[in-house]
Amino acid sequence: MRVMGIDPGIAIVGFGFIDKNGSKLTPVQYGCIQTEAHTPDEDRLLHVYEGTVQLIEKYQPDTVAFEKLFFNRNVTNAMSVSQARGVMILAAKQKGLPIAEYTPMQVKQAVVGYGKAEKRQVQEMIRMFLNLQKIPKPDDVADALAVAVCHAHSYLLNSKINEVLKK
Repeated sequence: MRVMGIDPGIAIVGFGFIDKNGSKLTPVQYGCIQTEAHTPDEDRLLHVYEGTVQLIEKYQPDTVAFEKLFFNRNVTNAMSVSQARGVMILAAKQKGLPIAEYTPMQVKQAVVGYGKAEKRQVQEMIRMFLNLQKIPKPDDVADALAVAVCHAHSYLLNSKINEVLKK
């Protein structure tokens, strides 16, 4: 199973593709889609949408997992990021892909085992899980890989639960 993890944003969208074979996780590709500051939002959204479509077409994921948005102050930024997230969901749904969403706490719990883990702990666990030489940068990329790992772990757990329930 190939999972695409996404850390939504309007300036930087982190993405990461991993393959899950049994309990083994292998990185396929990761990076970010960046938009230029001081560009009209509609142009930034188009860039994010087209970038997401290109990535989906190139790496052919079986599912896409998003980090749920969490904002406590900047409403303007929240609106722009929500719109960007919407065009990414649209891109995935147009390709017929199932969508999963995880809160930051769920991602930290799945990756580190503690829902209030520090960002650096999550990044280091991603580096170790995926056998990477260094922590992916910018932070949005490591976050996207963490979302993909979270989904892979959740999928594995749900598969095992379903097997037990069928018996």
